[in-house]
Amino acid sequence: MGSVGTDAGEAADERRQLINIAYRLLGSVTEAEDAVQDAYARWYGLPPSRQEEILSPAAWLTTVTSRICLDSLGSARARRERYVGAWLPEPLPGRDARDHAGGAGPLGRADPADQIVLDESVAMAFLVVLESMTPAERVAFVLHDVFRYPFAEIAGVLGRTPAACKQLAASARRRVGGARAPVAATGQADVVRQVKEAWEAKDIAALVGLLDPAAVMTADGGGMVGTVLRPVEGGARIARYMAAIADKAPGLELLERSVNGAPGLVARRAGVVMTVASFDVCDGRVNRIWVVRNPEKLRPW
Repeated sequence: MGSVGTDAGEAADERRQLINIAYRLLGSVTEAEDAVQDAYARWYGLPPSRQEEILSPAAWLTTVTSRICLDSLGSARARRERYVGAWLPEPLPGRDARDHAGGAGPLGRADPADQIVLDESVAMAFLVVLESMTPAERVAFVLHDVFRYPFAEIAGVLGRTPAACKQLAASARRRVGGARAPVAATGQADVVRQVKEAWEAKDIAALVGLLDPAAVMTADGGGMVGTVLRPVEGGARIARYMAAIADKAPGLELLERSVNGAPGLVARRAGVVMTVASFDVCDGRVNRIWVVRNPEKLRPW
């Protein structure tokens, strides 16, 4: 008879794999956990005779979780058309941030963020590119290119032929294009630290020197907190905007923290995380900044 996780360790590994897949598909820790919970609920809702027919419960759970995510991505497109301002993926705290925040979920249960493997496939730049894909492209690409599932299995998720799934993944790969690998963490950490120091000193000239002239900053407040609704373009404009925020935000504490596996900055006031910033660094300069201020997306922090 098929069973979900024959022991506690195996069950934890299955759940961890599903959380990892769902986060990369949905860009949200909260929605990823909901999708996995839904998949398990459907498994336990099956009659025993049906469970016995399923040779690989783990594969069944992967298929069902991926289909739930596919449906969520379809409905998310409509929701994001009504979203106030830019929509960004939910930033993922690293171990350093979780240790400072307590690291455990309600009733002491492990936080789902703890189960997500931090690698280049959760980098904010990568997740933002995934957002440009159609739901089917994203599922085919993530399952095949990131998790190495064969197209024959992906076909069962998408309800298409393996050849069609292969084409979807290829199309998604073109969207990713020649996206370069993230800069070494040490190099990015140095630049992010200098940004922090220049921001704290309200040194516009230093900020301009750290920002690429064509840099772009995108902020996500979800209409719940004040922020720019459109991307701020140009290093000089971004530097002036950052300096203006420093003037308007007395008592804000800026901390260096891992964000989606890369050095980033977290702004706190009275111990509460108000803002999480991710950076893309190239040739020693920041060319992209993603700022998440929507409090609903900062719950894992």
